[in-house]
Amino acid sequence: MKRFISLLLLVTITSVCLAQSSITKNQIPSASSFNERPKLVVGIVIDQMRYDYLTRFYNRYGEGGFKRMMNEGFNCKNNHFNYIPTYTGPGHTSVYTGTTPKYHGIIANDWYDKEIKKSVYCAEDTSVQSVGTVTDAGQMSPQRMKTTTFSDENRLFTQMQGKTIGIAIKDRGAILPAGHTANAAYWFQGKDEGNWITSTFYMNELPKWVVDFNKKHSVESYLKTWNTLYDISTYTESGSDLNDFEGGFKGKETATFPYDLKTLKDQNEGYDILKTTAFGNSLTTDFVIEAIKAEKLGSDNITDVLTVSYSSTDYVGHNFGVNSKEIEDTYLRLDLELERLFKSLDEQVGNGNYTVFLTADHAAVDVPSYLQSVKIPAGYFSSSDFSKKINDFMKATFGASDLIESISNYQIFLNREKIHQLDLDLDDVQEAIVNEIITYDFVDKAYTATAMTSTSFSTGIEQLIQNGFNQKRSGDVIYVLDTAFISYSKTGSTHGSAFEYDTHVPLLFFGKGIKHGETFQKTEIIDIAPTMSALLDISYPSGNKGEPLEFVFN
Repeated sequence: MKRFISLLLLVTITSVCLAQSSITKNQIPSASSFNERPKLVVGIVIDQMRYDYLTRFYNRYGEGGFKRMMNEGFNCKNNHFNYIPTYTGPGHTSVYTGTTPKYHGIIANDWYDKEIKKSVYCAEDTSVQSVGTVTDAGQMSPQRMKTTTFSDENRLFTQMQGKTIGIAIKDRGAILPAGHTANAAYWFQGKDEGNWITSTFYMNELPKWVVDFNKKHSVESYLKTWNTLYDISTYTESGSDLNDFEGGFKGKETATFPYDLKTLKDQNEGYDILKTTAFGNSLTTDFVIEAIKAEKLGSDNITDVLTVSYSSTDYVGHNFGVNSKEIEDTYLRLDLELERLFKSLDEQVGNGNYTVFLTADHAAVDVPSYLQSVKIPAGYFSSSDFSKKINDFMKATFGASDLIESISNYQIFLNREKIHQLDLDLDDVQEAIVNEIITYDFVDKAYTATAMTSTSFSTGIEQLIQNGFNQKRSGDVIYVLDTAFISYSKTGSTHGSAFEYDTHVPLLFFGKGIKHGETFQKTEIIDIAPTMSALLDISYPSGNKGEPLEFVFN
């Protein structure tokens, strides 16, 4: 009997110990669990990419670029911006912060600063110095961005061991995504220099690999003839090459292929001409691939973040329009650049060790003069006429000609000190302006700042305006133009509105941790940052309002 009890006790103790051992093993993460994170996250933003560029040019794309992402990764087909204005600065910031201008504070590329009474640029910082250029083009930093990015959170999570590097031809496209804690951000200085530069916010001198790149990869090699990649007669997904809706280059009579860039360079801001060609994207890819090698990104099990923005697509769109042969050729060539980048990642980091997402900072409208030619309502809005008319109204109504300090980004900024001096009620002045401008041709909607701060909008354009409204930085009155009416030249495309042609952009995920699939479920641009944070199992950015898209994960 005693032997039986002793045996039973031994079995019980053994069972308890095994159970405790099992619980302990489940509770304490093994070393291998930390290796489940990708070694490198690459965020790609295509400047001014409409969603339909994926579908319009699909049959001409190769298998290794856009199609590889769609065939191996996850395609969110109904992805939208959830605020206005849809500009480059706010777009890049929202992608990486998981929130809107209401919280991150980048309300436009440039905006009127109500405190210092002048326009400011989203990335400017006169407290830092240029590195790699003798100009002030390097006096830039993310200091105006009020929240963290997911790349910041990754730096914090890894005790600053995980690297973050941002790269783009545009300074704001490199700086804002990389965040406040980035190891580096590099952008392109054209003019008569043609170099990649940075600022003392990041470093006091360029790394040797950047100096060497600027020397060895002379931009002269990109100054060649830009002709179509394939026979132009096969470019059936765009309009005629010769038309009245494109800008072109100074020194060339028509905006038609081919373009001799070396000949046109001196009349078109020197090396800046490369920005407005497909070769600007080639230059970007070359620099990105060199950065991966030189910085050893993704070489260990501590996740690095690389932010890449292809800026030339925006310059080409602004110049030639969304229906041009030039935009078709630019995207066919960009597809090859993506393939080249992915092959380099396969070689340097290893297929299955990195994760990529691709999206855009905004889309763009068809050239209104083209839309008019096919009988679609569209047109142009004169900002100067609007300014004169509203100032005349203010003088006639309130007896003063200096009550408006600035009109920019479809917002009116009032001289609040003057309004106080005249003993006027600010709400009454705002409301009077709204009631006046809503009667103007091509103004579709108008709202006061008071309405934006006192009313909660849950749907429609009103919600998008509110998401883009920052109480300290935005204006006193916000107005919206009719669909496809823009304040711009009569050639080329632009963006900034709350309409589908500006808000609907691609969202592709691909690589480690991502399953293959697609959805028409509506997703928003602010969902990207929390999705990447969830993939990395790190804190969400400080101002995050998005939701992780768990359906994209394996």
